[in-house]
Parts: sequence; structure tokens; C-alpha cells
Amino acid sequence: MKRFAFSLCSILVLCSFAFFVAAQKSGGKKMTAAINPPPSALQAITADGMMSHIKRLASDEFEGRAPGTHGEEMSVQYLEEQCKKLGLKPGNPDGTYIQKVPLVGITTKPDAELKIKTAGKDFKLKFGDDFVARTVRVVNQTSFDADMVFVGYGVEAPEYGWDDYKGLDVRGKVLIMLVNDPPVADPNDATKLDAKMFGGKAMTYYGRWTYKFEIAAQKGAAGIFIVHETVPAAYPWAVPRGSFSVENFDLVAKDNNMSRVNVEGWITNERARELFSTIGMNFDAMKKAALRKDFKPVDLKARAKLTLENQIRYIDSKNVVAKLEGADARMKDEYVIYTAHWDHFGISLPDAKGDKIYNGALDNASGCAAVLEIAKAFKALPTPPKRSLLFLFVTAEEKGLIGSKYYAENPLYPLAKTVANINIDGVNQWGRTKDITVIGLGNSSLDEVLREAATAKGRVLRPDAEPEKGFYYRSDHFNFAKQGVPALDPEAGIDFIGKPAGYGLQKRDEYTEKDYHNPSDEIKPDWDLSGAVEDTQLLFTVGYKVANTAKYPQWSPGTEFKAKREAMLKQAAQKP
Repeated sequence: MKRFAFSLCSILVLCSFAFFVAAQKSGGKKMTAAINPPPSALQAITADGMMSHIKRLASDEFEGRAPGTHGEEMSVQYLEEQCKKLGLKPGNPDGTYIQKVPLVGITTKPDAELKIKTAGKDFKLKFGDDFVARTVRVVNQTSFDADMVFVGYGVEAPEYGWDDYKGLDVRGKVLIMLVNDPPVADPNDATKLDAKMFGGKAMTYYGRWTYKFEIAAQKGAAGIFIVHETVPAAYPWAVPRGSFSVENFDLVAKDNNMSRVNVEGWITNERARELFSTIGMNFDAMKKAALRKDFKPVDLKARAKLTLENQIRYIDSKNVVAKLEGADARMKDEYVIYTAHWDHFGISLPDAKGDKIYNGALDNASGCAAVLEIAKAFKALPTPPKRSLLFLFVTAEEKGLIGSKYYAENPLYPLAKTVANINIDGVNQWGRTKDITVIGLGNSSLDEVLREAATAKGRVLRPDAEPEKGFYYRSDHFNFAKQGVPALDPEAGIDFIGKPAGYGLQKRDEYTEKDYHNPSDEIKPDWDLSGAVEDTQLLFTVGYKVANTAKYPQWSPGTEFKAKREAMLKQAAQKP
């Protein structure tokens, strides 16, 4: 029986791949127009239901939902209870609602000093105020005493003819890098960015801090400090300060993460400028020089010394996963996955009011609430869709998208049969909008499914209003995309009904400045979830259409994830 089941599985994958190829050749004709959910299912998604979940998950009782704490226990228990209450089946094939995620927790003692020695002046930088640093190596202590090198944006991108290293051996050095991509000006219009270089206004992965840490590790650097600037980083200093001042988690590689860079950190813009000034360099002039392809690394004639003391513990954190089995005998082995991360920052540094609980109401109790409401809507259907649905609540997103990374690298169901991921990381809490934002609009055919659903409601799709902030690389859908699974990452619109022009961007900026990754991310008196309901109904509709349509969603031509998906499906089809 096992051999027969395996052969049947192979045949189905072959059929799926053939269908995928045929869809490619057909030019991607619309096949979803007639597949719409009944109004009764849409009406199951309510503002009251959503608010009830947010209030519970974002309450002080849940202690900010940090992994490895009592807050995790309560969050996981609540989500599991809600999934059972909805009548969803355990999502793990082992018969549970849990996928264990093995993590190492590393807490850096905050009394570290970064000492910098130059010919003209010695500095002592204070942890938290002037710099932050950590190691993800599983060690009780790590240190460096090394020369410092400025490497511009720290980018090595052959497709753009860009190399900030120019062959310099930076092993054992402490690297200073600028945040974001190099903002290269359009040669024909200096007021604009060159669309042919690093995505123009839109950030590429080269601009993400994760890439900068990765390239530093590849180069064998002793440490790296990114110069923080609020506008290009897209968040104030309080964000890295808070993130590095708490226990940080990571997956554990076989080498105990020793292949990772020794020290990862940030330095404030003010102290970086002071350093450059002391050694006789103009910081702005160096930034300008770093915008040229012929930029070469600069020896800062400075030496940095730092020791980090760590406390280490191991935990099994948890992804919560529930399943609604599809109704079609063949297609029920294919999956649409909704994701939202349940974690936040727990109890950390107090704000000006003395509040130490990082409740994470918008980020991301609201996303969990939306996914639960979507699950409720699917359960309200008279008949389940043809494909199966997974509702996946992942851990440790705030620690580097770790829970989704673990699932994507250790999937409970084959990624070749995972047809789409729809990720919800925050909802619209300020009322109804005429639009809905899609991060990475145009990347996949999922956008067209959403456009169809939005058009039917008199609404429009809008591209990311702030593409320079690199949001596509900053949430859990990215780990599915990296593995080739078409992924949709929606956000709130900005064209609010009954509000003046600019209101939406104003509210986004207010949230980023005052609430993002701060204790003040709590339910506010002015919250209006009517827009969140309409957005959630659209995302339910997208999942419903995809779960009932024979055609697989696909990446758009030229998208960086397309080749990965095609290779995956081809390989799956060739298995005996």
C-alpha cells in the first residue's frame, strides 16, 4: 500500500506540473472569475470577532508574547483553542496543532562598551545609547580587537556591476556599512533614482540588514556595524535599541552558528559622524563617494575593541498550524497557506511612561485575528473548497522571520504542492479605504486574483507606497517566496474614504514613529476595523478562488523566484 500511495502521489504531481506548464503557455488567462464565495461566508468575518481576538492576544496578561516565555505558552494555547473551537483539524500530520521550532536564545549583557582608538581621540560608546551588538554564535563570550574599515553600502552585486570590496581582504576586520541600497541617481534626471540600479526607489535584498550581516560573514569579518539613519532604515533608533536589548533567538546550525559573523551591530548616526570627523573624514562626503561604482574600501585608521557576555538557553518554540481538508479527492493534497506571526517583543526596556510590556496589538495580534476570521469564513462554507487550507501562526518573526523560515525549510506538506502563501502582518485599523496595498505588486498571478476580487467591490490595488523601505523582505511570506512558493503580502490602503488626501500616509508615519516595536502598540480609542474587515474579506476571497481553481498561481516573468518554483515542480514531477 505504501508503494502504491507513493506512485499515485507522483502521478498527481506530474499532472500538477503539466497543468502548470499548460497555464504558462496559455499566457495566464483568467480562470477565477466565476469562482466566488457565498455572501454567508464573507459575512462570517466581523469587526467584533477580530477585535475580540486582538484584545485577548494584546492584553498585558500575554506579556508581549515573546518566544520562550509564559506569553508564548498563553498565545499558543489561545490559538490552539480557537482552532479547535472552529472545528479545524490538527495541521501537523502527527495529529497535533504544533510544529516545534528548536531555538537558541542568546541574551547579551547590556553593560558592554565599544572602545574605539584613533590617532586623535579615544571613544567609549555605551550599549543602547550609542550602539547595539549581539552574536548569534552559540558561545558564552565573544570579542574582537580589530582595525575598522568603511565599505560603503557593503554590497557585492555582479548583476549591477557593483562591488564595494574591490578584492580587499576584510577577514578579521570590523566593517562599517551604510544602511539600505546605494541610492544611485538617474543619469538623465538627478532628482530621481536610476530604475536600472538596485530597483530604483524600491529596495532590493541588498539593502536589508540581513544581507549585510550575511555578506560580512562570507567575507570573514570580525564584526559589522550598520550606521543607523531613520529615513532609509524606515524606523527610529528605538527599534534596534529595543531589539538588541532583549533575548534574541535563532535556529542552531550544526556548527553552532560559527559560520555567522562574530558580532552583528548598529551604531548611531551621531557617533558614526563623530568617528569620521575625528579621523579627518567628512561623513557626508564618504556617503557620496560610496554612490559610485569605483568606490574602494577605506581604512579608517581606527581600532575597535568589544567583548560581549551572553546567557544561553535552548527552547522548543512553536508554530501553531491547523487544517481544513479540501473536498476534491485529487486536489485536497494541495495547499493554500495563510500565515501570521503570533510573537512580539515581550517585556523589555520601558518607554517614557514606564510601560515595559510590548503588547503588539497591530503587530501582529491583528494579523492572527484576521487569519482566525478567515478560518471561520471557510468553516461557514456549505462545502469546503477543493484544495486544503492551512492556517499557520508562526513564532519568532520579530527575531528574523525564524518560525516561517523553519516551516519553509521543514514543511509539513510538500512545497511543490503548496500552491500559494497569503501572509497577514497587521491590518487596517483606521477605517475603510478605496484601495488595498500589495507589497511587491506584479510579482505573481496572485495579484490578479486579488485585483479581480477588489474590482468586484469597486476597489483598486495600489503598489507599496514606500518601496524604499524593503517591506517585501521583512515578513514571513518572504521565506515561502525564497523557496519558490507564490506569496501574497497585502497591506492597508492609503486612500481613506471620507478622509483628506495624505491621511493614510500620515497615520502610517505616526505609527512607525510612535508605536512600531514600542510598548505603545496597543488598541487605541480611534481604531475602526471596518476597513480591516473589507480587506480580510478580499483575502478570504483570494484563498477561496485559488483553492477552487485548477490552475496553479505562478510567478511573473523575470521575478527572482520564478526559476526556483519551476525547478521545484519539475523535480517533483520526475520523482519515481
